Amino acid sequence: MKLGLLFLESVSTGVITSEEMSWVTDHQADFSRTEEATALRLGRLLDRGLIQMGCRI
Repeated sequence: MKLGLLFLESVSTGVITSEEMSWVTDHQADFSRTEEATALRLGRLLDRGLIQMGCRI
């Protein structure tokens, strides 16, 4: 899985799954600076309620 693709999918659908969030947290140590910034942006979108935890149909 690539963080950039995960970010785009989450922004376009407004949903991120718990498995995807687990993947992000498990791989944080391997992220580049750009990926770290993307993960932070994803977290901010979650905090603001623009992305919801859930499942995609």
